[in-house]
This record gives sequence, C-alpha cells and structure tokens, in this order.
Amino acid sequence: MAHFALGFGTATKNRDGKIIEAYFPAPVLNPSDALVADVAAIAGYTDGNQAIEISAEQSAKLATAFADNGQVVNASFAEKAASSAQPLVLVVLAADEKPQSVSEGFLKLQLISNRLVKPHGTVLDGIFGLLHNIAWTNEGPIDLPELTERQIEARLAGRPLTVDCVDKFPKMVDYVVPAGIRIADTSRVRLGAHVGEGTTVMHEGFINFNAGTTGVSMVEGRISAGVLVGNGSDIGGGASIMGTLSGGGTVVVSIGENSLLGANSGLGFPLGDRCTVESGLYVTAGTKVRMLDKDGNEVEIVKARDLAGVSDLLFRRNSQTGQVECLANKSAVELNSELHSNN
Repeated sequence: MAHFALGFGTATKNRDGKIIEAYFPAPVLNPSDALVADVAAIAGYTDGNQAIEISAEQSAKLATAFADNGQVVNASFAEKAASSAQPLVLVVLAADEKPQSVSEGFLKLQLISNRLVKPHGTVLDGIFGLLHNIAWTNEGPIDLPELTERQIEARLAGRPLTVDCVDKFPKMVDYVVPAGIRIADTSRVRLGAHVGEGTTVMHEGFINFNAGTTGVSMVEGRISAGVLVGNGSDIGGGASIMGTLSGGGTVVVSIGENSLLGANSGLGFPLGDRCTVESGLYVTAGTKVRMLDKDGNEVEIVKARDLAGVSDLLFRRNSQTGQVECLANKSAVELNSELHSNN
C-alpha cells in the first residue's frame, strides 16, 4: 500500500505535555512499503495517519531500520536521538489529508520547504486552527502562557532571552536551508515556503507558507500565501501578489516564467509567461483593461481575469487618461543576470 509521507524527528512540548512544534531533518515523500513495514514493527504503527511518540530504545531500533532502507540522514539522526532527552515523534501519513495534529502540520510544511512538494501539492486545510501562536526565541519555541516565567528565569540566571517573533509559523531556515538560495533577512521567509534553487530574497522580500518560487527569481516584494512564481520571474521592490489569505479568495494567483512585477506594482489574477506589470500599477481580477493592437488602437475592453494565464502581455497605465492598457510584450523581459547570481 502506497503511503504519502513519513517523518522522524524531535518535538517541543509545553508544560501540559502537548507538542507545539516538530522538526524532521529528512522527511520522506512516498516511502517504500518496506520502510513503512519496518518502522511500523518498531513503533506500533497500524494504519491511517498517525503521530507516535518514540522512546530512546525505539529510536535506536529505528536507526537500523532507516539504514537498511537507505535513509542515511534519518539513520544518523535516529542513532544520535537515542541518547537525547528531547521528545521524539514519528509521523506516518498513509494519505494526503487535512492534518489532525501539530506534528502532522509541521511535517507537511517541511515537505514544501524541502522542495518535496510544491505549494498546493499537499492538503493544508485547517492548519491555522491546528497551530497556535508561539514565542520563537533563542532558547527555542516557548508556548505563550509560559513566556513570562521563562523570561524571569532567564533574567535571574543572567542570560538573555530574545523573542524573534510571535507567530504560528517559524522562519524556514530554522528547519531547512534549501541549496542554492540567498535570503537577506531570514525572518521574512516562513516555514512552508518553497524557495526554488537560484532564488534570492532581498531584505524587504517576503515569502509566506504554501507559496514561493520554482527556480531562479529575484524577490524584493511580497509573495503571499498560495502564490507560485515561475522560473526566471522577478518581483520588484514593494510589489505585492494577492494570495488566498489576502483577498484573492479561492483563485490561485500565479506568475509564469520570465515575467516581471515592477516596483510597487500589484497582481490579483494569474499572469502568464513573459509578461510585465509596470511599476506602480496594481491590476486586480476585476480591473478593466483597454486592449490595444500593434498600432496602439483600442480593440476592446475586458476584465483582467479574462487574460488569466495569457503570455506576452505588457500592462501599463496611460499617463494621460489613467486607463489601464494592455499590449503585446513583443520584446519580452531581459532580466539582469547579475541579480540572479547568488553564489
């Protein structure tokens, strides 16, 4: 029987014994039947989607099972974890369904950030209600009701306790740093972001969970939840893409390949390949767009949603009339190769 995913890692519990986050160093997509069978025999997994707390003795046995199934990183982690006092958790997902536990939710977010699945490639329904706000600190995640006590303890011990953020989602790089990327301010990329190889995220760039890039991109604006940006496309400074959590509704807003959102522009409908939205222009799905032929004559007026996914378009605002216009972008966009070099 094919399984969707498997992860073995360490967890953090609050004082009530509830797991509030989980880290999986090498999540496995579509694990083999042999691996699932070996793990099940050790951990007591039966069927369905389960999150199982693991003892030190079980961890040592899991190390052998992972090694026998070619899972080198998991084998090494399980061997070391056998002597750790940290809570350990095994998550087996038989099917890609709505997560039912914090551990399942964190595994799915890490599947995306490890580039094992793309945004919208796994079911995340209800994850906001499942997770809760946590203080992410230099001493690890702390449940908010316990924060004041921990701050006092730290002060009395003469050590600093720095709160980096209070959020449901931690920053991605505390869990995984994908190969071939550059992030100027790591707090602006949430766990669950998909950052393609060759992507650079500048200081004001932002990538939400279940969103991101597929390849080489320069991100200086905001990629909202649910948005996927194609290879070779750039998001200019201050630019914004409307996601499913910011007014975009159920429509999946995406950008094709080799396209450009100019500085301080915005997008609220799916954009095709080799398209340009000029600086300062925000085009929503309902924006009325004046279509021009090659001679600059009006052909018709349409709503931007009617142009969803169409390639080779240039969107601009007429400086005299204020009308939003669209014409064929014959020259396409030649993006600066130096901006895409993050080595």
